[in-house]
Amino acid sequence: MDSSEKLKLLYKRTLMIVSISQIFGGAGLAAGVTVGALLAQQMLGTDAFAGVPTALFTLGSAGSALLVGRLSHRYGRRTGLTAGFIIGGIGAIGVIISAIVNSIVLLFIALLIYGAGTATNLQARYAGTDLANSKQRATAISTTMVFTTFGAVAGPNLVNVMGDFASSINVPSLAGPFILAAVAYISAGLVLFVMLRPDPLVIGRRMEAETHKSKGNGESAVIEYTEDKRGIIVGATIMVLTQIVMIAIMTMTPVHMTHHGHGLGAVGLVIGFHIGAMYLPSLITGILVDKLGRVTMAIASGMTLLIAGLLSAFAPGDSLVLLIIALSLLGLGWNFGLISGTALIVDSTEPSTRAKRQGAVDVLIALSGAAGGALSGMVVAGSSYLTLSLIGGIMSLILIPVVIWSRGNKK
Repeated sequence: MDSSEKLKLLYKRTLMIVSISQIFGGAGLAAGVTVGALLAQQMLGTDAFAGVPTALFTLGSAGSALLVGRLSHRYGRRTGLTAGFIIGGIGAIGVIISAIVNSIVLLFIALLIYGAGTATNLQARYAGTDLANSKQRATAISTTMVFTTFGAVAGPNLVNVMGDFASSINVPSLAGPFILAAVAYISAGLVLFVMLRPDPLVIGRRMEAETHKSKGNGESAVIEYTEDKRGIIVGATIMVLTQIVMIAIMTMTPVHMTHHGHGLGAVGLVIGFHIGAMYLPSLITGILVDKLGRVTMAIASGMTLLIAGLLSAFAPGDSLVLLIIALSLLGLGWNFGLISGTALIVDSTEPSTRAKRQGAVDVLIALSGAAGGALSGMVVAGSSYLTLSLIGGIMSLILIPVVIWSRGNKK
């Protein structure tokens, strides 16, 4: 606390530890994204409910976001994030068992629990900001997200390998990626439990207390830590809209591809590019958000998602290249929205209540993703993948008036 040099070293060390956990976390979340819909399609025998797995683990992530946020608020990031990843790993094990015994009920329950890993993977991005100043926040968020890329891209591309491994031990091949997810999530939790000491949120609060003491009871200290409710609303809206659009189109892309003759390898390749685009550009995005501003990058998110929706809608189903481009743009648009929205949330909250507010916002994000996942299958079953993609692209345009409203109301 008395050494700025030591605080800088702790900030860098915290980023490194969270980033290592994100590599494992990225591999864990990729399983549900890549084969969740295909597993449900196989077990249920219909496309209409293929979006249910995504809806369930996203819904599970909503409750888990609240749990992780409250645990972090009370006991620190280490406890909250460790618990979330371990629970997610247990959920992945449940999915494997449900596939072995062919139990739809157990599958749905396990997917809800598996969602804890998704929520924790997202909330880990906040841990990097606990010791960052206002000019470092978006960059800190993006640094941890970049490392998610390594696991998140590897996961989908190991679909065939894990499927073959699962078959070799008499487990359904589509459950194979969840074996990887179980190991990855539990490993992420153990990394944080062992290494995330001292806790960055606890240190951040002590820094806040020291700032208040040094400034006495003057008005300047109070003003510095006043919450900006408008900023919280705008940041949450940006992330909610980008989550709905991304989840809806992404969920049904594997089903759309299999209908056009693509195998699991091609599906894994497309989803791998998609997840890579979700996380890999983060470091550049963080710098742009800090330099160009949150509002500018939120508008860029809306425009990128619109292009992605249009390309997904009109790309021929048998064109692997165009699907890769479309899903990559979908991931990039989500990346722009998540980092700009997250930075707004951090800017608008005070350290003493930040973890709780962040958990509440992530609940909304997860619920919106669950709705997008559940409705996506119904839209495609009732109409087409083209209709779903067009709806998603048009929805993304709502971001522009939202951020213009926020700019117009600034004093």
